[in-house]
Amino acid sequence: MTRNLTLATLLIALCAGTASADTLREALGSTYSANPTLTAQREALKATDAGVAIARSAGRPTLTGTAGITRDITRSGRFEVGTGKGPFLTAGADLAYPLFQGGTVKNDIKAAKSRVEAGRATLRAVEGDVFTEAVAAYMDVIRDRATVELNRNNVRVLETNLQAARDRFEIGDVTRTDVAQSEARLALAQSRLTLAEGRLTGSEQNYRRVIGRQPGVLQPPPPLPPFPATADEAVRIALTNNPDLIAITRQAEAAGYDVKSVRGTRLPTVSAVASGDYFDATGDDFGLQSGTATSIGAQARVPLYQGGLPSARIRQAQAIEGQTLEQRIAIERSVVAATRSAFADYQAAIGAIKSNEVAVKANELALEGVRAENSVGTRTILDVLDAEQELLNSQVLLVTARRDAYVAGFQLLNAMGQAEADDLGLDGGPLYDPLGNYRRVAADWNDWSDDPRHNPVATPTTTPAEQPQGVTPASR
Repeated sequence: MTRNLTLATLLIALCAGTASADTLREALGSTYSANPTLTAQREALKATDAGVAIARSAGRPTLTGTAGITRDITRSGRFEVGTGKGPFLTAGADLAYPLFQGGTVKNDIKAAKSRVEAGRATLRAVEGDVFTEAVAAYMDVIRDRATVELNRNNVRVLETNLQAARDRFEIGDVTRTDVAQSEARLALAQSRLTLAEGRLTGSEQNYRRVIGRQPGVLQPPPPLPPFPATADEAVRIALTNNPDLIAITRQAEAAGYDVKSVRGTRLPTVSAVASGDYFDATGDDFGLQSGTATSIGAQARVPLYQGGLPSARIRQAQAIEGQTLEQRIAIERSVVAATRSAFADYQAAIGAIKSNEVAVKANELALEGVRAENSVGTRTILDVLDAEQELLNSQVLLVTARRDAYVAGFQLLNAMGQAEADDLGLDGGPLYDPLGNYRRVAADWNDWSDDPRHNPVATPTTTPAEQPQGVTPASR
């Protein structure tokens, strides 16, 4: 019930926004359709789907045909029978149907299916991670644009202050020291603006990398859904829904089936066999030495000694299973830590927002007071400069805290397994269906079926100006 309420709230929130600017919902839609990390993981899942068909093929009949044509060069002694030297035409067909293979086929199929389930969970995990990265990129651009604008405004204010200080110096109202202090503070502000612009460029390029296009005018993000009241509740949700934990659990199940499969290599195998042969001498003895033969039967293979190979492979499979079980504990620890950290970061950022909002209002009042007192001579220009810097610092901290709160909140959703495409209700067409490819390939019997060569779904972000001379994205 809690998960459904959370997802419904997030869906309503992401539906908010106007069409006049890029929204977070649109950015996530672009990420889902064209992010190369995500599209590559879908192809990786398709490869895992094919593993089920590979495992099933070992339990299906095999039909092999042979054909040959030969001609004798010489004959002597006991081989000199008749006068014909060929050419001789031979053809044959062998059919084998495995009846019992020690349980290897059954367990290989179960292992392959478990790995498919793990692959689907991994795809969910990648979706959540990529969306979290996209949200961070979106919020970084908003934060850094706001920071640049705050610094630009500060530079304009300090330029005005410097001009006023110079004017007052000309009439003897302030000293050269006051002018120097204004000049120094302006230079520092210009330096901070340059650094902020550099950070903004980096954030915009990261947005371009993750989302696939340059950021336009970005709308403020929609509100996040309600979160669990306690970290313990968040951890309980994460231990149930986190896709990384689900994936490693399925991998451990697959490793257990691998052990059972390898144990089956020590058992006998039984197959039904049938064969047919045709021989035709087309030389001098044509018609006298042509014929056919067919046979049917059963064949058993009993491994008596294999040089210790089965035991070595069993121990290897058991060690891999043990490794996977240990990795599951490690991932469980990571999930718990990530959930608690995101919960704490979100709570801390919310507290920081409240404190910085108070600080901004207080610094605005303080700046007004200091300016008024400076105008009557009870405050120095340095006091005014310090008050302006304090206001700027609190404004930047407020913008940063809002970014941190939103990103930490989305990270918490991701840790709880609630930041994937199904949860967000994205526009832009139907969502990718991982079951579609599985249904198509998992039970395929055809030796001659395959897929067309893959054309990248992810879109390149290079511009014509960035391309080497004579090269276009389509020609690479």
